Amino acid sequence: MVGSLQAALGTGYQVHYPQMVADETTPDFAPQWLHQIGKQIAAAKDGFILAGHSLGASLLLKYLSENTVKTSIAGVFLVAPPFWNGDADWVQPLKLQKGFAAQLPGNIPLFFYQCRDDEVVPFDHFTRYRQQLPRAVFRELASGGHQLNDDLSVVAADIKQRTMYKNG
Repeated sequence: MVGSLQAALGTGYQVHYPQMVADETTPDFAPQWLHQIGKQIAAAKDGFILAGHSLGASLLLKYLSENTVKTSIAGVFLVAPPFWNGDADWVQPLKLQKGFAAQLPGNIPLFFYQCRDDEVVPFDHFTRYRQQLPRAVFRELASGGHQLNDDLSVVAADIKQRTMYKNG
């Protein structure tokens, strides 16, 4: 998916894809990922763009709603983020806090993307985000599955349209 995004954005943009280091089978992986996300954001230049897919997208949203970010963010683009819920122990560190929407910086454009035929994240998760974040832009795609058929051109088009900052 990273290659698809880079190809769709072109050479005027540089896609930085940090590898998240944590054992996803252990209960403490979410705090480890959140810490790594914070380090990446702190090291970024003003005007950068955040994009994430699935688990990574949901953790980006969690990080932004629970932490103060000093660097300016040009936009946040989230593909198929799960809306974690339930009482199972393993899901607790992934869940957004009650009232998370009010804790997100209001000046950052938020974009959500989900295919109706996503075989991993149920489409009602997209609907829950839409209900919680009416200020965000929601792109509902008819098909493409969880990976958007590895075609992130719709995401790239929004990035290009909404941002003037180009890192390259």
